[in-house]
Amino acid sequence: MNYRHAFHAGNFADCVKHALMVWLLRAMQAKPGGVFVLDTHAGIGRYDLSSGPAERTGEWRGGIGRLLEDPPPALADYVTLVRECGLYPGSPVLVQALLRPQDRLACCELHPEDHATLRRTLAGSGIAVHHRDAWEALGALLPPPSGLRRALVLVDPPYEVPDEFDRLAAGLGRAHARFPAAVLAAWYPVKHRAPVRAFHTALRESGLRDVVAAELWLREPLDPARLNGCGLLVVNPPWQFEAAANDILRALLQRLGTREHGEGVAVTRIVDE
Repeated sequence: MNYRHAFHAGNFADCVKHALMVWLLRAMQAKPGGVFVLDTHAGIGRYDLSSGPAERTGEWRGGIGRLLEDPPPALADYVTLVRECGLYPGSPVLVQALLRPQDRLACCELHPEDHATLRRTLAGSGIAVHHRDAWEALGALLPPPSGLRRALVLVDPPYEVPDEFDRLAAGLGRAHARFPAAVLAAWYPVKHRAPVRAFHTALRESGLRDVVAAELWLREPLDPARLNGCGLLVVNPPWQFEAAANDILRALLQRLGTREHGEGVAVTRIVDE
């Protein structure tokens, strides 16, 4: 309940998460059937980077601030959406911009003030905004509403509690059990390697199939007190995701890299199909 994403909006981790998310939704929309998008930790939807918390931290200058001018081809779609949405769009506003008439979006936000702001931001048909716990929502809001046979589930917890990776692994298992065909996309921090290795091992042992991790590091992930990188774990990735993710991450690293020792990207198959 203490985490407020406004302090970190538009930073390098947001760029990784959102650029990959835009590709995932576009890939699913290549077919005419409707897509149900569930955003479990939605935030307020839109962030002013020129004032308030984002301006105080300045993290966006090392993220979206380096991409807005002449983005490389792999990032052009994402950056164009950012420009068109106004301010800095979080995942629910980016999804809203991509919704077709046959698609639906459900967002969950537990923080009461942020939930109220999100409701005002996302006024429109085909969108539901819930004031509810994300982990409970993974069971309650899946499978999708009647008539929708495909789903993209975005999970982006704040990682404020020591067992957040355990909760994430359990939540992905719950979502998969409720709707096995869903594409599940979960963001996670890379501070040091041990928690990430344990998370990947838990997924291998969970029985989930077809799992890919796309990661970017700005430096060697050795300091547990620092956000050294991040990853997006995807269950049931669409066709060609691994190649596209590699292109997106390399383009991001080229613009956002710090040239510190250990920076890099990797797209790794955690569990085969």
